[in-house]
Amino acid sequence: MLVTRDMKLLSGSANRPLAREMAEYLEIELCEVETRKFADGEIFVRINENIRGADCYILQPTNPPADNLMELLLLIDAARRASPFKVTAVIPYFGYARADRKDQPRVSIAGKLVANLITAAGADRVMTIDLHSHQIQGFFDLPLDHLYGSILFLEYYRRKRLGGNLVIVGPDVGSAKMVRGFARRLDASIALVDKRRPAPNEAEVMNLIGDVRGKTAIVVDDMIDTGGTFAQTAHTLVEQGAERVLGCATHALLSDRACERLDASPYEEVAVLNTVWVPEARRFEKLVVLSVAPLLAQAVQNNHEYRSVSALFPQ
Repeated sequence: MLVTRDMKLLSGSANRPLAREMAEYLEIELCEVETRKFADGEIFVRINENIRGADCYILQPTNPPADNLMELLLLIDAARRASPFKVTAVIPYFGYARADRKDQPRVSIAGKLVANLITAAGADRVMTIDLHSHQIQGFFDLPLDHLYGSILFLEYYRRKRLGGNLVIVGPDVGSAKMVRGFARRLDASIALVDKRRPAPNEAEVMNLIGDVRGKTAIVVDDMIDTGGTFAQTAHTLVEQGAERVLGCATHALLSDRACERLDASPYEEVAVLNTVWVPEARRFEKLVVLSVAPLLAQAVQNNHEYRSVSALFPQ
């Protein structure tokens, strides 16, 4: 007898607006989840619906504060103890990914530790968008679907009809592969910024590799944290003769004075995805927020129906 599994979409408190939007696309009700804190700050979660035998998807990014990561782990544990068929952790932004190797003495590999915690909590599968480095997929001893936010930016820039004189710019040499893929799909040239980072969250732009004079430049990155590198890149492009400068990044962390820096920079606009919820207080005039809900919802639907997820990203 063929058994049809119910799909259940649960959400932590970090990005409920995105979860509600996904539920609309999937034409299902968002599962009722209670999250609260005790007086001492400990987190309590409870799933207020029956999920026995269901195909469960728990949406929760792990951006700061660390309570978001803890809430994800508790939700996975609560779901696992309720006897579902499968638990998939949908993590639009996978935090702690910048510590992905031991490149200094006596430092932690936080990305691997977080992967271990998610596995130990009881997840059967992980779904995420634009990991800071691809090797983090190997930190998990369970299946991982790595989605690419670039498909949404490509659609957005094609609709804007920016013309043929485009150059895609990577803010560091490590972004070369991402930039090449982006440029190939927009039939654009590429340029890279060679920078030196004297300390965490501090970047000094050194050299521009490539020609941007008279061109429309699109700076592409996976995240914007303090905005220092991103803003400095725009200034460098203008100094080197770029006619227009636009920017896009998947994860808008916007820490410290990032909003102020970007609003004062030469960018015409900065496009981001809503993998991390950006409250109104952190939004600025040049910020454009694109929704990742349709992409995530389709990936969840394909996963639920045992169809290809990679088919969403044509080569």
